[in-house]
Amino acid sequence: MNTEISNTRKIVAWILAGLLTALFLFSATGKLFLHPEQMAQMKLGDWRIIIALGEIASALLFLFTKTNRIGTLLLSSYMGGAIIIHMTTGISILVPSVVLIVVWIVLYLRNPDFFKIV
Repeated sequence: MNTEISNTRKIVAWILAGLLTALFLFSATGKLFLHPEQMAQMKLGDWRIIIALGEIASALLFLFTKTNRIGTLLLSSYMGGAIIIHMTTGISILVPSVVLIVVWIVLYLRNPDFFKIV
C-alpha cells in the first residue's frame, strides 16, 4: 500500500526533520564538549560519551528517508529515557515530551502508511 505524499508535506517533513536533527546534534555536542557537568549533576557523567554518540547516530538515522523509521524508534527510546531522567531529578518534562511528539509527527508526515492497520 503506497500513498503518494504531496510536495508541501514533503517539504514540511524535511524542514522539521532537519530542525530536529540539528537540535539533537547540538544537544550531543553539549554533552561531549560544552556542558559535561550537567550530565554529572544527573549522575550520568560516566555515560555521557555513549549517550551523545547514541544521540548522534539516532538523529542521523532519523534524518534520512530510508532509515527514518529506525531513527524514530531510537529517538523515541532516547526521549523516553530523557523524560524519566527529568522526572527523577525534578526537571520539567515539557520539552522532551514536545520533542517526542514532533518526532512522531515527522514520521507520520513522511510515512503515513506506518500507522495504517492492514
